[in-house]
Amino acid sequence: MEDLLLTEEERKVKYEVRNIVKDVPPELIRDIESEKVKFPREFLDLVAGAGIVGLRYPKKYGGRDASWVADMSAVEEMGRLGFTLSCMYSLGTIVGEAINRFGTPEQKETYLRGITSGKRYGAEAITEPSGGSDLFGMMKTAARREGDTFVLNGQKRFIVGGQGADFFVTYAVTDPSATPRTRGVSAFIVDRDTPGLRVETMYGLMGNKGGGTARIVFKDAVVPENHLIGEVNQGYDVFNRMMVPERLTTASGSLGVANAAIEVAAQYAMHREAFGAKLMEHEGVSFRIAESLTGIAHASALVYTASRAADALDAGKASPSYVRKLVSMAKLNSTEVMWNAVNSAMQVLGGIGYTTVYPVERLLRDSRLGMIWTGTNEIMKLIIQHEYVKEISSPEYPRDKRNIELDALDFSLVDEKVMS
Repeated sequence: MEDLLLTEEERKVKYEVRNIVKDVPPELIRDIESEKVKFPREFLDLVAGAGIVGLRYPKKYGGRDASWVADMSAVEEMGRLGFTLSCMYSLGTIVGEAINRFGTPEQKETYLRGITSGKRYGAEAITEPSGGSDLFGMMKTAARREGDTFVLNGQKRFIVGGQGADFFVTYAVTDPSATPRTRGVSAFIVDRDTPGLRVETMYGLMGNKGGGTARIVFKDAVVPENHLIGEVNQGYDVFNRMMVPERLTTASGSLGVANAAIEVAAQYAMHREAFGAKLMEHEGVSFRIAESLTGIAHASALVYTASRAADALDAGKASPSYVRKLVSMAKLNSTEVMWNAVNSAMQVLGGIGYTTVYPVERLLRDSRLGMIWTGTNEIMKLIIQHEYVKEISSPEYPRDKRNIELDALDFSLVDEKVMS
């Protein structure tokens, strides 16, 4: 269905990536799941070598100047490999966004070109032990200026790519007295070989294995001033821009995971027999598949609508607030649709779905994280209602719409409309 929402050029990108995904060795995914592979550099080299990393970045830095829609269609295809590899592929888009939008020409030449060529793999170091959803309110990592450098102290955890990334985009407090606190945070590029940076805890995860998820510590880590992204204390603006691809890639990758699970379940139901008929002929099974397909279709429409809105934002035809609302909706909706679809797939398979004979148990474990990372789904709901209230309260909000309150029988009883 989503193909109808793509231009011819975007479809070409989607099917190019689909062909690459089809040929990813199954052994790699099995080795990741059995933890023989801790960090999938082989996969990262493969996708970079195919020229499909950093699609939206300028051609002069190795990108394709592709649309958000094309990029998200690529991530959707990656989702068929599972959340781990979809995420690993997406990190180039996520961390590069900060540099593409706010970085210097020198930073772009080094790091954007490094991402697209596969020579530099970037990770984001955002979450802290004391601050997940309340990152900026609870941020402890600090950076003090010393001459033409910044000295970072603090730690970040749950860093996907922590084990193998070549550099990190991170955030630190540079003005602890700033009000609001969001205006006292700066964004930095920190190379892995920076003295004072060390990788500590390697997390054991329920799912999403193979991402090299780690805790990293900054202990008097000296970062050159030219590794500052944007201006001092502009980190909140950088962060908000990064959240567009972070949440959109989660939403689009979820589509691929959900489709993969339902496809496995449908193939099984078309061949397995029970009570004298194929499982697919039983309403209890076929209705589950139909409901999942419907959920995936409407999630897909929202993902591509949000992606079009992001393209409109780049063209100056949409507001950041509107895009933030749609992207949050897409992330919220897609991850919950994915979770329901994978659960339904397991129910269709029955007991065999709970074993490692089929990949659905892996997809189930992986998909649970979707409702937590990149901002929990509860945070997405807060963002959606916040942006909506801001929208309808704005003086620019259209006042030529129908006044629905006048349709009430007793609309004139204004004394009954007690507001305080």
